[in-house]
Amino acid sequence: MRGLFFKIFIIFWIAQSLIFVISTALIVRRHFAGPQAAFELVSSSIQAYGRKAVSDYEVGGCGALRAYGADISQTIALQAAGGQMLCPTRGFEGIADATPAPPRMSGVLVGSNYVWRLPVTSPGGRRYTFLLSRPYAAPPSNNWYRDLLRFSFPQLPVAIVVGGLTTFVLVLLFTRPLARLRKAARELALGHLTARVAWPRARSRVFGRDEIQALMHDFDHMAERLESLVAAQKLLLRDVSHELRSPLSRLTVALELAREDADPAMTSHLDRIERETERLNALIGQLLTLSSMEALERAENFVPVSLNGLIGRMIPDAEFEAQQRACSVVFRAGAECTIMGNEELLYRAVENVVRNAIRYADPGTQIEIELNASDGGAGRWATLAVSDRGPGIPEDQLGAIFRPFYRVDSARSPETGGFGVGLAIADRAVRLHKGRLSAANREGGGATIQMWFPAIQAAPEGAPAGNANHAKAI
Repeated sequence: MRGLFFKIFIIFWIAQSLIFVISTALIVRRHFAGPQAAFELVSSSIQAYGRKAVSDYEVGGCGALRAYGADISQTIALQAAGGQMLCPTRGFEGIADATPAPPRMSGVLVGSNYVWRLPVTSPGGRRYTFLLSRPYAAPPSNNWYRDLLRFSFPQLPVAIVVGGLTTFVLVLLFTRPLARLRKAARELALGHLTARVAWPRARSRVFGRDEIQALMHDFDHMAERLESLVAAQKLLLRDVSHELRSPLSRLTVALELAREDADPAMTSHLDRIERETERLNALIGQLLTLSSMEALERAENFVPVSLNGLIGRMIPDAEFEAQQRACSVVFRAGAECTIMGNEELLYRAVENVVRNAIRYADPGTQIEIELNASDGGAGRWATLAVSDRGPGIPEDQLGAIFRPFYRVDSARSPETGGFGVGLAIADRAVRLHKGRLSAANREGGGATIQMWFPAIQAAPEGAPAGNANHAKAI
């Protein structure tokens, strides 16, 4: 959200600044005359001076001409049509007497003065050249820039600062509720169905009923509805599982009674019924386990648990199942790892992952269990990896196998796997212990499921972890 806040603020601030600068430039252009307008103003003034000077000269001679120059506080002179200076005046010594009259108004630099020359015709038809001398000053090179600065200072800096503060407040009003909405959406995506948008303590009356507030209200309503639906689904699953237990128990008793009176030809059919009953009973047990674990917000009764000892106790059961598929189990411990946890939940998690590896391993291969310690950003971690040599997992399904009832085998036949609940139980148990679980394919075939747990002790077994290699092969 910081990135969005920064982008919106910069865009609005630059837009406001550009609008003010462009407006100022347009105002300056309208109120300050350009070079052409200034030239026309000077030309009309000099023409008026020239006509008056010629009129006074023809009436009163040089005295009247000089009196007019003093009256207008200008240095002026006249040239005859042939170029001769009439009534010589200081300041025009550089103007040659033989210089012909210009066809229109022009200027020439004479020493430190600039002399304007303008052809003038008297009412009697005689032609003269009117001269006006002014001290020369070089024109500024950046008139528009100076005009802009003179007109916009200090208005422009003040407007930019005020616009920036206004934009900051407006962007803050937009992005703060969006940040709260994004935080709640992220919590909901992580599976925390109780997540809601954090409303401010005192809601603004001005902005209390805008579209963003309505969106936040709709999000909370959606989250409440989603939480109630998921809770109802879990409750239904748990109730159905409980209700199926009693008929299954009666079915088992009826099956045993039927065996006593059945003909030998019916034995195969009764065995089939018994196998399916056991499978259904196992599924109900897993569903009840998953339902109870999903209902837990956090695991209780945490005690120090040695993962080395827990896996050692699980090895005989794993050996028995592996023998059914002509496989073997190898356990390698690179470190003695102890974590805080619930031993029963941890045992279920590890057992389900190992049984899943045995189920999918190719006959005659090994299931490898490796326990090591690693350094993370928040301390030491116990890393448990279970690897098999089987068909592997499609890359696009690596994250989906931990969902309840998800099976890579679309046919869902009993020969290719279980019910798709074991890995979901393992995932929930690991997350209750503040750990994480992931799956990856191995080079050469097979898959590896890796679990990380925060460790309270992760010491090498009698030697550095790289050299210690305690193995138990079965």
